[in-house]
Amino acid sequence: MRSLPENHRRVSFKALCFGIAALVVVLDQVTKLLAVRYLKPVGDFPLIRGVLHLTYLENTGAAFGMLKNARWVFMLISTAALLGVGVYLVMIRRLNRLLGCALALILGGGIGNMIDRIAYQYVVDFINFEWINFAVFNVADAFITIGACLIGLYLILYELLPPKKGAAEKPSAGMPAEPPRPEEPEAQGKGAVPTDDRHDR
Repeated sequence: MRSLPENHRRVSFKALCFGIAALVVVLDQVTKLLAVRYLKPVGDFPLIRGVLHLTYLENTGAAFGMLKNARWVFMLISTAALLGVGVYLVMIRRLNRLLGCALALILGGGIGNMIDRIAYQYVVDFINFEWINFAVFNVADAFITIGACLIGLYLILYELLPPKKGAAEKPSAGMPAEPPRPEEPEAQGKGAVPTDDRHDR
């Protein structure tokens, strides 16, 4: 069975990235609906008391409760960022798999939170790690954080570390591959020294 052409593989992987983003949006919205229906009347439900709680919170700011008093500024910035990520995934020719998955997680998480901000003017948060006194967050925030960590890993593996000896350098995402260099003609015989025919005339 013949392998798929290069262009088909690229399109298939990009479709997979957008599928991952859509799955993140669905998971985020379903968990938020469950939190509103079952957790909001209770307020707080300890899964592991003093360690991990489900705490209902309506966040009018950014991820982890930041920028609470600059909602519209943050919405403009986040909208531009999400559009940039989406356009990059569509337009880029050579998309690294690790980078593509990372951007898909960030795109899905960003869209999930943006849906809340447009529909309700706040984001539903409910995951609360009490043992480290961390900000309450949601599934979208978690995927955005994982995506950011994967981008850091991509930069370390493919941009900062030198390529292995003897291995051909692979082009970075978005960079075209260099054409192969023509082979130089072999010398006639080992140790052959070029001569000038003018001296024989």
